[in-house]
Amino acid sequence: MSYAIITIGSKQYRVQEGERLLVDRLKTEEGKTFNPKVLLTGGDGKTELSPSTTVTARVVSHELGEKVRIGKYRRRTGYRRHNGFRASLTQIEIESIGLGTKKAAAAKPKAEPKPTAEAAPKVEEEPAEAAHARVAHPPKGYEDMTIAEIQENVSSWRRPNIEAALEYEKANANRKGAIAALEGALAEKESH
Repeated sequence: MSYAIITIGSKQYRVQEGERLLVDRLKTEEGKTFNPKVLLTGGDGKTELSPSTTVTARVVSHELGEKVRIGKYRRRTGYRRHNGFRASLTQIEIESIGLGTKKAAAAKPKAEPKPTAEAAPKVEEEPAEAAHARVAHPPKGYEDMTIAEIQENVSSWRRPNIEAALEYEKANANRKGAIAALEGALAEKESH
């Protein structure tokens, strides 16, 4: 049975593998792992004071502690104040202690053999037309534009953007003034 004494946030905890504990709030995100500072390792009758082993812990969740009621009272004056406090805590789980554990060995990815030039998979080349084809979109922020803004700016837009904006208008918003302005701009672009 191996254990370790770790320090997190200037407090010390005696931990074992698979153990969950609540500590002061950490900046590490949920699901991420971190390595706290190890002060001592022990087990099987041996203790090591300044160990070279590492402890891997995973942040399970961030939560609030139990509410603590705080009351102030001064006699004969009618002074009463009530307040509450909930500590910001993080629940962590100890995944492994040291490098000789099964979980730590399973967590390390195995090195894949490097493929040789002969065994490298061939990448299929796309036709030249498909590679150069662009999909036209309405101008940025078009969904939030008013009809007056559309009428003001439509003359500076390129033809594919005007066509995409017209398709968007017919499919989603269906604003008559915007459709008229876009169709007028398209007719003007065709006449040039």
